[in-house]
Amino acid sequence: MAGSGPSVDLSVVIVHYETPTLLADCLRSLGPAKTDLSLEVFVVDNASVQFDPAACEAAYPGVRVIRNERNAGFAVASNQGLRAARGRYRLLLNPDTLLAADSLRSMVDYMDARPDVGCSTCRLEMDDGSLDLACRRSFPTPAVAFYRMTMLSRLFPRSRRFGRYNLTYLDEREETEIDAPCGAFMLVRAEVVEGVGLLDERYFMYGEDLDWAYRIKAAGWRIMYTPVTTVRHRKRASSRRFRERTVRYFHDGMRRFYRAHYEDRQPRWVSLAVLSAIAVRERIELTGIALARLTRSRPG
Repeated sequence: MAGSGPSVDLSVVIVHYETPTLLADCLRSLGPAKTDLSLEVFVVDNASVQFDPAACEAAYPGVRVIRNERNAGFAVASNQGLRAARGRYRLLLNPDTLLAADSLRSMVDYMDARPDVGCSTCRLEMDDGSLDLACRRSFPTPAVAFYRMTMLSRLFPRSRRFGRYNLTYLDEREETEIDAPCGAFMLVRAEVVEGVGLLDERYFMYGEDLDWAYRIKAAGWRIMYTPVTTVRHRKRASSRRFRERTVRYFHDGMRRFYRAHYEDRQPRWVSLAVLSAIAVRERIELTGIALARLTRSRPG
């Protein structure tokens, strides 16, 4: 599963699709973040039209580009990088992130000091300085999913019951054990990858990080959130370009995760309610996108 050759401290895997400016900014931020770590960087491009692999490798020495002839999805592309990786740690990193100068060193030191932690993430911060809520999550059990879909989590974010999914009742500046980070910055030990396996390639985009975290936890490893460093996440800058597809992929991932890990353990009526709620939410969001497009197309 691992690449051949001597190991390095950290292997960074960046999956790219049609966001060359964001990718360039991300790769530039990697330079100051290298410090004294031995590092390898893989950019796996999913057949982007606006991307030149040779130019990328020339502009950023040491970066290896893996080019796909079609958009294979996030899980497949991530696994291509993970298979080639030789690092003691493997980092899934989104191209719409900007690292701080201490990000990589701080996180490797954090993991080195905690051998029972199989996966970790840091504070991901939006452009306005607020926490990206997706960076520390609980698994979407039927109850947790219900609170989120009925907006109870938004109405009562400080409630330990209703705010469970994004852990909004906890201090975001404190270290805490979580169920799952998001794949925008997901640091995993090499031995965890070897033992648990790669991402489930049946997910195209969204849900594969939750599924991987679920399997990591099931194997007995801890997953931690630590604010020891902060990474900027410009997530809306990339997702808004493909909004309709993003909504479909997100809800497809939700359905697949529920069916993989909860459906067999729930009464049939619970599964019907959960899957129906996912379908209703998807339809509402797609309708909103269609109405917004119609409004923009009207003259005057």
